[in-house]
Amino acid sequence: MPFARLATATTPTCHIGLGLAAVGRPGYINLGRDEDLGEARGVEALRDRTHELLDAAYAQGVRYFDVARSYGRSEEFLADWLNANPGRDDVVVGSKWGYTYTADWSTDAETHEVKDHGLATYERQRAESDDLLGDRLDLYQIHSVTPDSPALTDKDLHARLAEAAAQGLTIGFSTSGPAQADAVRAALAVTVDGEPLFRTVQSTYNALETSAAPALAEAHDAGLTVIVKEGMANGRLADPYAPDALKAVAARTDLGCDAVALALILRQPWAGVVLSGAATTVQLASNLHAAAVDLDEEQLERLATLTEEPGAYWERRGRLPWH
Repeated sequence: MPFARLATATTPTCHIGLGLAAVGRPGYINLGRDEDLGEARGVEALRDRTHELLDAAYAQGVRYFDVARSYGRSEEFLADWLNANPGRDDVVVGSKWGYTYTADWSTDAETHEVKDHGLATYERQRAESDDLLGDRLDLYQIHSVTPDSPALTDKDLHARLAEAAAQGLTIGFSTSGPAQADAVRAALAVTVDGEPLFRTVQSTYNALETSAAPALAEAHDAGLTVIVKEGMANGRLADPYAPDALKAVAARTDLGCDAVALALILRQPWAGVVLSGAATTVQLASNLHAAAVDLDEEQLERLATLTEEPGAYWERRGRLPWH
């Protein structure tokens, strides 16, 4: 598996990845986005910002980069950077299919992305990803699987994904929504010719939303690499929006709320890669301090009080506006 490359890395940040959802398109649902990006959101401005982030991340030991077909031009921006830096062949590249970006580079589009887990969408988006990333694509994930997703039962799709796996592509899936644990367990049961189809899972887990933890532990025990997304809860765990309990713990560590929030995830024994969704190099540097945070039992108990009921968490997330 491509993630075996990370196992031999010696930098403390090798298990922190960089996701490009926040910089591959002008609009997203993260809090504080106006302060992060300002008015400079043209294609070339975000291309330059993405490349600056990738350079900084690589220099500080980050080796996993995460994009998706629906993240605007994230695959294109990453491909440009990879082509400009052919010697950086020790990175792992993951992308996702299943959502189509429809906002046409607008922040106020009525619909920003459209979900479809059908075989035809896979074939179209796989060709689009291959055209940009070629053999640099290591991992291809079904984007935001839920328990009712047809991707869990479509045998023709499974056969095509298994063909891609036989040719060397790692096949994974991501999850979202209050029933993430159910989606993970259903995906673990998917087999082709008696062999498990999926080798990675990417799920939301953070101080506010911990419900998927038991299922992610099961996935880890089954041999899957677990990638954690939305560790900052779309900015709700970052200054100045962080809850008081998190601010108090961060003050004790002399680091930012973001570093503490990500450190809480890194200490989970099943977490293989934890994504930073930084939109600036300052945010990225602060996020990467998570590798140095050592939380004691009293601090962990304080952070445990932040957990929300999954339905409430996802309902609130669904009301976040696109900025």
